[in-house]
Amino acid sequence: MNRITALRARAVHVPMTRPLHTSTGAIDKVPLVLIDLSSSSGAVGRSYLFCVTPMALKAQVDLLEAMAALLVGQPLRPHELTQMLQRRFTLLGTRGLVGMAISGIDMAAWDACAIEAGQPLAVLLCGQVRPVTAYNSCGLGLRPEPCDWDALAREAKDLAQGGFTAVKLRLGYARLEHDLTAFQTVRAALPDTVLIMSDYNQALLPAEAIRRGRALDACGLQWIEEPVHADDHAGCAQVAAALDTPVQIGENYWGPQDMARGLKAGASDYVMPDLERIGGVTGWMRAAALAEAAAVPMSTHLFPEASAHLMCVTPTAHWLEYVDWANPVLRQPLAIVQGQAVPNTTPGSGIEWDEARVKAYAF
Repeated sequence: MNRITALRARAVHVPMTRPLHTSTGAIDKVPLVLIDLSSSSGAVGRSYLFCVTPMALKAQVDLLEAMAALLVGQPLRPHELTQMLQRRFTLLGTRGLVGMAISGIDMAAWDACAIEAGQPLAVLLCGQVRPVTAYNSCGLGLRPEPCDWDALAREAKDLAQGGFTAVKLRLGYARLEHDLTAFQTVRAALPDTVLIMSDYNQALLPAEAIRRGRALDACGLQWIEEPVHADDHAGCAQVAAALDTPVQIGENYWGPQDMARGLKAGASDYVMPDLERIGGVTGWMRAAALAEAAAVPMSTHLFPEASAHLMCVTPTAHWLEYVDWANPVLRQPLAIVQGQAVPNTTPGSGIEWDEARVKAYAF
């Protein structure tokens, strides 16, 4: 029986190709924690966590290193590992940094299992590796005032390169008129065949979200994402019921149970769980079953390398969100061919570190 022999966590602060401005603030470097989980077979499973702010990097690394004492010697069985960790941290709570750590360990454990089996992650999960339709989410943030709309148009054209058939636009300007101008600028810069998603990053109260959403209804957006606070399921349900444009939420669901509550409330038309919050691969598969039962299209949030594999086994698979944030520390970044993500066909999820760059970006 293969057992866990070590867990290693390292912090890096990686420069972004395009700094991203949202209604919650600006990001110009990506704070990541890299995880290596070693097994007695010699397989090393890898994953990473996005810590949002560099202030959380040290705490996340320290927590993972402390968790290693609970893991070493345990059988390499991701479901059982996740259940054990959730039980151990019940009183502290399994959200925030704790939930992210459990998810990161789960992702690395599944990667190690796939490597041991000599199979791509999608195949280990009883699926087939196939291209997955992706949208480009590597930019189109809010513009500081006075807004440079010409620069926004140029960026839209850049993001559509490589055959992408959709891009994401962040909204939530101080005035509705600027939201509309931002959309109109991007729409005019792109071919009609390129679709546009929007994301408010929880910027609005329900009444304002309805007002702005109705103004955007005629624009043909693919969805309006997180118009109100993520845990306001009732408010989001009001918005979804009032708009013609589909409402998308889910990146802030902490585990499948949270997603089940959102689905029961009718909080959105679409869902997009985030691997480090939904519970890693184990949590994702449970969430995918919920989405299938509710007949709700399910997209991904960040982590495109592993998420591409999971979309291959998601019954209501919709869109993969492509970001290149981890590329500077990856030996072989996820391939994008004519707007589709192409998961690796080698064993595992395809995550391997470029150690020289990891050293260069160490935090």
